[in-house]
Amino acid sequence: MEFPIGLEGQVTLAVNITLALVLSSIIGLNRDRSNKSAGLRTHMLTGTGACLFTVLSIYAFPNGDPTRVASNIVTGIGFLGGGIIIQRKNETFDVTTAAGVWTTAAIGMAAGVGAWFLACYVTLAVWVTLALLKRTKSNGKEKDMPEFLQAQPTILPSQLDASPLFVARNKTVNS
Repeated sequence: MEFPIGLEGQVTLAVNITLALVLSSIIGLNRDRSNKSAGLRTHMLTGTGACLFTVLSIYAFPNGDPTRVASNIVTGIGFLGGGIIIQRKNETFDVTTAAGVWTTAAIGMAAGVGAWFLACYVTLAVWVTLALLKRTKSNGKEKDMPEFLQAQPTILPSQLDASPLFVARNKTVNS
């Protein structure tokens, strides 16, 4: 089976893949510097692999449905992210890193279809999110947002009770 695109077209696709590699490394470097379980190499491989899968689904199998590959990339990266998340006692770690890997795959997919601006824009948005909204410690408690961004909602315990909704609909909950 011969690849349906000539050398010139493949060079263009290689530029897309290189862009995915570079953009993924920006996010990976941030996670690496934060000593996270999924760092530079994981992000680079995730973004580049997602890009290549996207390119192949479009060009290597022109009669196929590329959305099937795209949906399976999302699912597969979700499993990878699930493996990154660590739970110890009552604490959960690396959820942000797992979300970063998932987003890196999306960036790779965007680069694969030639949506360079979107890929660059999302990379910048993710980098700003990771670099500027770091976890801070105050009074021994960790906070995800700087204090000026935190809302203080007032919720009464009676507002959390959903049982009237079940009674009104003749439903019961057994646990």
